[in-house]
Amino acid sequence: MREHVPISGAALLAKQNKPDGYMCVSCAWAKPAKTHPLEFCENGAKATAWEITGRRAGRTFFAAHTLTELEGWRDHDLEEQGRLTHPMRWDSSTDKYVPVGWEEAFAEIGRELKAISPRQAEFYTSGRASLETSYMYQLLARIYGTNNLPDSSNMCHESSSVGLPESIGASIGTAILSDFQNCDCIFYIAQNVGTSSPRLLHDLQDAVDRGVKIVTINLLREPGLERFINPQSPGQMLSLKETPISSQYYQVKSGGDIAAIFGIAKALIEADDALHAAHVSNVSGSDDNTEDSSNAGAVAFAASIAAADKKHVLDHDFIRDHTAGFEQFAAAARGHEWSELENVSGVTREEMMQAAEIYASSDAVLMVYGMGLTQHLMGVENVHMIANLALLRGNIGKPGANICAVRGHSNVQGQRTVGITEKPELVPLDKLKDLYKFEPPRWEGHTSVDTCKAIIAGEAKAFVALGGNFLRAAPETRALEAAWRRLRLTVQIATKLNRSHLIHGEIAYLLPCLGRIEIDEQASGPQAVSIESSVAHFHGSRGHTKPASPDLLSEPAIVAGIAKATLEAADVPWQEWVDDYSKIRDAIEHTYPETFKDFNKRLFQPGGIPRPLPARERKWVTKSGKANFLTPDRLFPDLPHEALAKDVLRLSTLRSNDQFNTTIYGYSDRFRGVDGTRQVIFMNSKDIDRLGFLVGDIVDLTTAIEPETVRKVGGFRVVDYAIPEGCCAAYYPETNPLFPLNHHSPKAKTPSYKLLPVRLTRSDQVPVN
Repeated sequence: MREHVPISGAALLAKQNKPDGYMCVSCAWAKPAKTHPLEFCENGAKATAWEITGRRAGRTFFAAHTLTELEGWRDHDLEEQGRLTHPMRWDSSTDKYVPVGWEEAFAEIGRELKAISPRQAEFYTSGRASLETSYMYQLLARIYGTNNLPDSSNMCHESSSVGLPESIGASIGTAILSDFQNCDCIFYIAQNVGTSSPRLLHDLQDAVDRGVKIVTINLLREPGLERFINPQSPGQMLSLKETPISSQYYQVKSGGDIAAIFGIAKALIEADDALHAAHVSNVSGSDDNTEDSSNAGAVAFAASIAAADKKHVLDHDFIRDHTAGFEQFAAAARGHEWSELENVSGVTREEMMQAAEIYASSDAVLMVYGMGLTQHLMGVENVHMIANLALLRGNIGKPGANICAVRGHSNVQGQRTVGITEKPELVPLDKLKDLYKFEPPRWEGHTSVDTCKAIIAGEAKAFVALGGNFLRAAPETRALEAAWRRLRLTVQIATKLNRSHLIHGEIAYLLPCLGRIEIDEQASGPQAVSIESSVAHFHGSRGHTKPASPDLLSEPAIVAGIAKATLEAADVPWQEWVDDYSKIRDAIEHTYPETFKDFNKRLFQPGGIPRPLPARERKWVTKSGKANFLTPDRLFPDLPHEALAKDVLRLSTLRSNDQFNTTIYGYSDRFRGVDGTRQVIFMNSKDIDRLGFLVGDIVDLTTAIEPETVRKVGGFRVVDYAIPEGCCAAYYPETNPLFPLNHHSPKAKTPSYKLLPVRLTRSDQVPVN
C-alpha cells in the first residue's frame, strides 16, 4: 500500500519464485521444485513492491532538483521517489539531469570510451543482472580491451571464491537443497538468516522437526537463529508456538572464528588420538592408564565414541583417500593451547568440546556460512577452516554433508559463472576468441578495491555500472566521493535513484532499465532471463507486470547499444541477441557446454538446472588432485599495536530487517528492538559501563588504525545488546566511511567489514534517520 500497488502487487507475489514466474530480485536463496503456497519472505515482498511501485522519478522530478540538493537527501528518500522513466544526461550549467535520446546517449558514451585506454575504464556489475546480461557485459568489456570487471562479489564472497578452490577445487559451495533434508546436523556459522535469507528458515525448521541439531556460531544473538514462527503455518500463527532453531548457540568474538573452529578440530583430533592410544594399549596388554589432566576431556570424549561402537572420531579412510595436508593441520590443532583458543574466540573450552561431540556423533553434517566469515582480514583463512572441519569427518560429497555458502544478491554467484571476473584464468578466453574473432586481454583486471584505488589515484577515467550503488557499498567513502568527480565519464544503468547517481563525472548518464518483474517485449515476443541460486542451480524468470515507462530499455538492449557504439568491428550478433534472448543462452551454452547443457530446453525445469560441481562427487580439481587441509599461520589478524588498546572495540557492520544491501526500506529493525533510526551502536553492557557511557548516550566512532587519516562518523545512539565484550556492531553502509581502503583480505581483497578497531567518544550530534 505504501508503494501504491496494493492489488497488482499482491497478485504478483503469488508468482514470486514459482514455476514460470519471476525470481525474487532480493536474495539468492533457491527456488524449490515443490514450492510453498507463498514462496517469498518479508524482504522479498518489500523488494517486489519497491520495484513495481506506483511512484515515478521522471522528467518533472529532475527538473525541480539539482544534484547538489539531492546529495543532502537520505538514501531511503532518494529511492522512494520511484522508478526512473527516461534516459538522462547531467547538464553542468544547471546541475540537473535532463532528458536525452537513447541513440544520442550511446553515441557519446561510445566516443568517450574510444578516446581513453581500455585500462582506464571500469565496468562494474551489481548482483542483480541476469546471466544473459552479464554474459553480454563481460563480452563488451573484453572486446573493448579490458579485464576491469569489478563486481559486488568482490565486496562480499570473494573470500569464498579464493578459499574454496584452494581447499576443495570449487569456487562455490557444494550443497544443494536436498542436503537440508538428508543431514542430521547443521553447523550454522556467521550468517543471519532472519535478515539476509529468511526463506531458508523453512529448510531449517523442517530440519529441526526431523530432529536435526543446529549448532550456531555467531557474533550476535539473533532472534531468527534462536526461534521461528512460520507465517505460512496457521497453527503456529494462531498459537504463537515457536520452533527453536539453534540447539546450541555459541557467541564468538569478531575475528575469533578461526580459533573457535580450531578448538572444535582440536577436540576431535585429540579424542581420536586418545581412542587410538586406548586401542594400542589394549592390543599390547599395557595397563598404563596414566593420563594428563589436560587431556581428560579428550579421553572422556573418546570413551563416549567407543561406547557408541565407533572405532574412530575422524574419517581416516576419507582423509587417506581424498585429502592432503592433514598431518600439518592436526599438529597445529594439537599445538594450540586451550587458553589461547578461548581468549581469541570468546568461546569456552567446554563449549568447543560440546560442539565437537555433537559433530562427532553425526553422520551427515551440513556447513552453512555467510559474510560474517568472508568480510574479514583473514576471510580466506576462515573459509579454509570451514573446509578443514568438513574434511575431518568426510562431510563433503555425500547426501546431507556439504558446504553451503549463502550468497546475498539474487544473481551475484551467476554473473561470475558467465565471465564477470577480473581474473582472466577463470574465463575460457580461447573459446571466446574462437567464437567472436577477437584477441581477449590476458592481464589481470581490477577488483572493486583496485577500482577504488584507481579512481582515488586519478588513473581511472570512466566508470560504467550495471546496477548497484557502488559509492555506498565501497569503503573509504569520503575520499572516493571526492575523487569520483574527477572521472571523465560515469554511466549508471539503474531502475531507481541512489547516491551513486548524484556524485558524477564530467560527463554523466543515468540510463533507466526494465526490472526483472516487468514484461520484456522484444522483436521475437516476451523474453525470459535466468539467474543462479546460492545452491548452484539455474532458474528461469519471466516478467509479469507492465513496464514503468514506455521509454525504458532492457539491460541487454542497453549493453548492446553501448557495444555497437563503442566497438569498431565485433563479430557479435548484438541485435539478434536483443531480439531473442534464447540466442544469448545458446551462446552461453557454446561457451560453457558442460555447465549449460540444453540450457534453453531446461530453463524452467522444476527445481532449476543443477550446475556440475566435481567436488560434490568427490572429484578434486586442485593442484594436489585432492581436497586440501590448509593451515592458517595465526589465529587472529596481525593488527597494529594501537588497535589493541583497552579503549578500542572491534566493530562489525550488519543489516537491519528493513533493508537489503544498500537499499533502505525503512527505519525499523524489530528483530533487534530499534525503531526510527539507523544511527545506533550495539554494545555489551560491560563495555558501556567500562567506557563510561550510558544506554542512550550519543557517541562518535573513529577508526583506530592508520592514524595519519582521521575517519569518523557521528551521532550514534548506544544500545545495550547481546554481543561479546570488546565488540560492537552498527549498520552498513552508514559506517563505511570508517573503513580504510587497505583494510581487506590480502588474497581476496574483500573489505574487512566484520572487523575494524574503533574508538568511541561522546558526541554533540543528534542522531538522524
